[in-house]
Amino acid sequence: MKSKNLYIETFGCQMNVNDSERIVSMLADAGYSPDPVLKKADMILLNTCSVRGGAEERVYNRLENLRVLKKANRRLVIGVGGCVAQHEGELLLEKFPWVDLVFGTHNLHLLPDMVKAAEQGQRRSETSFIDNDQRLELFPAVQESSRVSRFVTIMQGCDNFCSYCIVPFVRGREVSRRSDEIREEVRLLAESGVKEIVLLGQNVNSYGLNTPDQPSFAGLIRQLAEIEGIRRIRFTTSHPKDMSDELIACFSDIPKVCGQIQLPAQSGSNAVLKRMNRGYTRESYLDRIRALKSARPGIVITGDMIVGFPGETEEDFEQTMALIEEVRYADVYSFVYSPRPGTRAAEFPEEITREQKQERLERLLKVVRRITLEINSSFTGTIQSILVEGLGKRPGQVSGRADSGKTVNFIGSPDLIGSFVDVRIVAAYQNSLAGEII
Repeated sequence: MKSKNLYIETFGCQMNVNDSERIVSMLADAGYSPDPVLKKADMILLNTCSVRGGAEERVYNRLENLRVLKKANRRLVIGVGGCVAQHEGELLLEKFPWVDLVFGTHNLHLLPDMVKAAEQGQRRSETSFIDNDQRLELFPAVQESSRVSRFVTIMQGCDNFCSYCIVPFVRGREVSRRSDEIREEVRLLAESGVKEIVLLGQNVNSYGLNTPDQPSFAGLIRQLAEIEGIRRIRFTTSHPKDMSDELIACFSDIPKVCGQIQLPAQSGSNAVLKRMNRGYTRESYLDRIRALKSARPGIVITGDMIVGFPGETEEDFEQTMALIEEVRYADVYSFVYSPRPGTRAAEFPEEITREQKQERLERLLKVVRRITLEINSSFTGTIQSILVEGLGKRPGQVSGRADSGKTVNFIGSPDLIGSFVDVRIVAAYQNSLAGEII
């Protein structure tokens, strides 16, 4: 059977990246092979994100542009998955008549049948939630791995209902995947040559809390650390209110756990945190930061900040700026607040202008860039163990990551890909480090 070309475009978080990998693996049995050339595609799938308004707008703009390709090739199959698909459902079929299929965040397992129907001219939308602890078993595993670092989904959904966040409405309630399935997937990845795993969930820290027969997240990490062949363990995203002492101890007790963590604060103001329904205070957040730095000296911390949340005063914003200086984040993923329909914060009155929000964001980014470069520069002269993941951007270079998560580029043979190499850091830049092999 002649292979058909699949073009898949992924928006948003690592969860979507992992879902896209599963989609590619699943559709291989239907005769589709991934191809990066859009105009050669027999099927185009957009795996979408709706956490921020800008991401959703990019999806709609992309769908508008695909109308021309559909008009030129009526046999082309166009599909939309992910969070926008979950939120909009059949409305996408109405808004964009050239779209053939819409599949929600709980419905990846239905995709082969939906594709077969679309090839026969039938348009379908599947966005039903599956609210039980077996739903993650329905999602296909990645059949093979050609990379040395892989994402592993350990849970899905969220029960926190932060006032600004749409995730519980598009990913559903929190469900932990069974630990024996996770261990088996990681074992198979290790056998295929994977050296590093990145555990994924909307709030990995709460893994197992609602499932009495499953280990805690810290317990799961300890089990995975025992799998031969896995050299590094990372995870994202962590919620500060569930950052337990047991989990923090993993950073000091388990060498395989990397010295890096993303711990979103979202704001440095208690008043704003309360309106966000984050479930912690500035003081308790800083307590967790101090505990992490004590458990793993030199740990690299990244975070998230929302600028211009409804009711944020200049004093609130200054408290956020002070928190950034105190924590010294290696990077901060920051953005201007945009209301998401259906969330509680969407009903809050807006008290500051778009221009004020943008001005605050630019001030924040200026401080973050300075601290990032200072932290990067502190690595100069040190020797780092680098897991080589691929080719660098310049001829003759390879690229990999240090335990800290920092990207390091250096001159080396492509044969080094997949191995650990000791590298002396010789230069620091805003987004990466340069090194030379010892």
